[in-house]
Amino acid sequence: MSIVIVGGHDRMVSQYKKICEEHKCKAKVFTQMSSNLSTKIGKPDLVILFTNTVSHKMVRCAIVEAEKANAEIVRSHTSSKSALQEILNQSIKA
Repeated sequence: MSIVIVGGHDRMVSQYKKICEEHKCKAKVFTQMSSNLSTKIGKPDLVILFTNTVSHKMVRCAIVEAEKANAEIVRSHTSSKSALQEILNQSIKA
C-alpha cells in the first residue's frame, strides 16, 4: 500500500516513515509546500492529512491529486505517532 502524508512536523518525518514500514506500507511525507507538490504526490492508495500543521493551499492540492488517483483521504487534527498508527490500523483493516 502506498501512502502520502501531508503535514506533520519536520522532525517526525523519519518516525512517520518507520511506522508506515512497520505496517508494510511505502510512504511519502510532505511537511512543507513545494512548487511541484502535485506532481510529487503520484498515485497513492491513501492520503493522510494532518490538518493542524498544514496550509489550506497544500490541503487543496493534496485532495485534488487524491481524487484523481481515486485514493482514500483521511484527515486528522493531530500529527502524533499514535494518531498515524491508529489511522493505519483502521485503513489496512478496511
